[in-house]
Amino acid sequence: MQLSVSENNVTNCLPLGKVAELKYKEFYETSQFITGLILYPTICIPGILANMITLIVLSKKNMLTSTNAFLSALAVSDSVKLLNDIIYFSVTLLSKTHKAEANKAFGYIYPYAHFIFNMSACISSWLTVAVAAERYIMVCHPVRARQICSRSRAITTSALIYFVMTCVAIPSAMRYKTILVVDKDTNATQYFVEITALWQNQTFASAYNWVQNFLRCNIPLLILITLNTCIINSIRKSRANKRNSARHRVTIMMVVVMVTFMICITPDAIMTTFFGYGYHEEEDFLVKGIREYSDTLLALNAAVNFVIYCLFSRTFVKNFVALFCTHLKKKKTELEEETYRRLSESTAMHKSKRGSAV
Repeated sequence: MQLSVSENNVTNCLPLGKVAELKYKEFYETSQFITGLILYPTICIPGILANMITLIVLSKKNMLTSTNAFLSALAVSDSVKLLNDIIYFSVTLLSKTHKAEANKAFGYIYPYAHFIFNMSACISSWLTVAVAAERYIMVCHPVRARQICSRSRAITTSALIYFVMTCVAIPSAMRYKTILVVDKDTNATQYFVEITALWQNQTFASAYNWVQNFLRCNIPLLILITLNTCIINSIRKSRANKRNSARHRVTIMMVVVMVTFMICITPDAIMTTFFGYGYHEEEDFLVKGIREYSDTLLALNAAVNFVIYCLFSRTFVKNFVALFCTHLKKKKTELEEETYRRLSESTAMHKSKRGSAV
């Protein structure tokens, strides 16, 4: 954004703190434009489609394993996260064309979107931990795995994670309230989001933020680092065993999923630990601008698992091809047969008319 001469003169007269604030505000607005209007739709729309395909593929009979039960639950949680981000994109887009409608949408949606964001992030974190724990048992304790790792137990664990993490996120649903203010001069209604009385209690707010941040980011990261280290060491020791090559490919795929998760969540873990404020009431534009990108990494993590499955799992690719490519080929064959039948009927009718004329 270029400033005019008069704006430059005004800027030069401002204190250094104000100049830095204006600079960071421009950085935040640029970050919001890049992430909200470019990256989010680019990531979220294909990501939601990919997660839906993942759920369909993993529901096939030969894919009904305990690991895939966790991955299906993870795909649902990731889809919720991406749908929430699509709403953010829609409000950001609306703010560029219809500011009044965008203000109203933001006022009503943000308190609920904040809750959904925290809930889905917590659920995805602990489902990833569950996948890591199961893979650790299968790789490092294969004898016990036959007794411990079952699909029914995986479904029960996933349901428990959904329930507990939703309960943990409930206070974030009570963080904000929507305030309507009517301008007496213009009779226009403005919608504002304010912190509720509960969250104005600094003791409660500080305690909850620390608990949630550790449950959502820090504790899962520590567990994943520990389990991944054990898993990788076990794979290195037994990599010469060709009988376990198929199982090792699945394990490597899970390791890639977990490492991707750790890379994408680490910036958010740092930001939430050291800058544990809600996005709306945060006053530091530099922090808000950085959090735009850390949130985008979380969206990328929620959208990328399908690609990882396709790269590392032959079984997943085979089932995907059997479900979708075979179906498309069948439709194409049916269309060709229908076209040929109509041409044959048309040719026969034409010959019949010529015979009658003779």
